Amino acid sequence: MVPQLRSPVAAREAGRVRVARTLAMALVLWFEAASSLPAQEPNMHYRHQGLAPPGAIGSAQLQRGGPLPGYFQPVEIRAPQGTKVALAVGGSFEAPRNAPFNVGLLIAPVYRLRVSNIPGGEGQEVFPTIEVIDRLYPPPGEQRRFPIPVELSEEDLQLALEGKFVTRVIYLEDPQMALPILDKPERQNWFDTGPGVNPLQEADRWGRPLAVLRMGGRVPEDAEQPGPLFLNGSPPFTVFRPFLAESVPAPAQPDVAAQRAALRPKRASGEKIRR
Repeated sequence: MVPQLRSPVAAREAGRVRVARTLAMALVLWFEAASSLPAQEPNMHYRHQGLAPPGAIGSAQLQRGGPLPGYFQPVEIRAPQGTKVALAVGGSFEAPRNAPFNVGLLIAPVYRLRVSNIPGGEGQEVFPTIEVIDRLYPPPGEQRRFPIPVELSEEDLQLALEGKFVTRVIYLEDPQMALPILDKPERQNWFDTGPGVNPLQEADRWGRPLAVLRMGGRVPEDAEQPGPLFLNGSPPFTVFRPFLAESVPAPAQPDVAAQRAALRPKRASGEKIRR
């Protein structure tokens, strides 16, 4: 297993910093649980900043070693219904896709997205980035069954259209720290860390950080030819088909008529059955 990240963050009043997880967490429950955390605060130095330049955290993670380089981690990109999402390919953007869809992303490279047809923001576009900083370790052959969910929520997209900077840290929840509340798989739960709080540290407190989603007001001069610097070199990715669990055949229903026929007395040739 790859060691967990330890890193700090600088406060930015103009931005919104959020931490998302794969299981349910209500905002009010977060504040109640946080009241007991100071006594449990570990005595350690957090090296990385949550708002570090894109790519810095993932690159440092590769230096730790382990089965990370060259691994295409499945990621499920979600967005509001009707939203179009395109990834950078060969110095431009590919044809837009309908969300959700699954892609395999390398760890450390920064992937630029083009998000259009946003509800309430027709004619406007947002260009977020996704940086995968760790991987999952599913059973062999079931990698596509457990993608990292990265949600472009409608609220975050609206904040980005207003020119605000949003950072969302996605982490795998520690089962020992899980809150006993029902999860909704179709919606990624999140909580605001608040100003001056390290999003990576909070994600590390509750589990293992996996990916960082950043979006804001930065747009290219020409969306059709944005340039390699804006696209972070258009790192490679692979597209996965949606995972479909193998259908288990229903158990065969017993043939009642055949069973009854087998229980009837059989008559031999030329033999009479007395009643």
